[in-house]
Amino acid sequence: MDSATIGFSGQDLLLRSSAALYLPAGVLLCGALVVAGAYHLATRTVRSGAEGRRAVRRACRVVALLAVPLVVLGFLAGFEVIDAGPTGTPLLLGGALLLVVLARLLAVRTTGAAYPLTGERAALGISVALIVLCSFWTVGGFAHQKGHRDAEWLARNLALRPAVVLDTTERLYLQWAGVDERALPDAGAGQKFRYRYRGLRLLAQANDRMFLIPRDWTWKEGNVLILPVDANVRIAFHPG
Repeated sequence: MDSATIGFSGQDLLLRSSAALYLPAGVLLCGALVVAGAYHLATRTVRSGAEGRRAVRRACRVVALLAVPLVVLGFLAGFEVIDAGPTGTPLLLGGALLLVVLARLLAVRTTGAAYPLTGERAALGISVALIVLCSFWTVGGFAHQKGHRDAEWLARNLALRPAVVLDTTERLYLQWAGVDERALPDAGAGQKFRYRYRGLRLLAQANDRMFLIPRDWTWKEGNVLILPVDANVRIAFHPG
């Protein structure tokens, strides 16, 4: 089921997808910490004298050369020549661009000039925009991958979803494996619910609708009942 079918609000989507941001945010912060430490070390080395400046320039050339195979691998992954997963292409391309920008920054730093140089501002702006784009691309790919894994895990552990006892005024004719349908005894004029269904589990709830699945649901033969929550249904939850 597409999430648009369920109709989650923006707030619901943010709350449900927040876990997918922890790892990317942690990796980004750790990377920023490493870059800050490397920049501080390079700055101290530059200040140590001519030999230190030469060492930093050599290191910048090595870093810039490392970006070349990353770009090649990124394009190969983008054209599916190699399998790098949904996050491989943006990580490789964005990482290569970031290495080039950092290498150029430190190389200019060794000369004492301000970065960016006058003729490099447009190139720096485009590079930063591409790095940000690759970052969003990576997070989106990771979120999609995590959602797929979470769905597979949930399919194997449906017993963790709340079990539902559903009473309705009309017969639903579900006839699903694992779902028990029983007619309720007539308790007089005040009893409007006629049928009871057991063996259902709550998949999701949004916009006054419940999405119920049978307890024996499988991804090959599974069914989903979209049920409006109104006066024509009575719902009870229980564990197990």
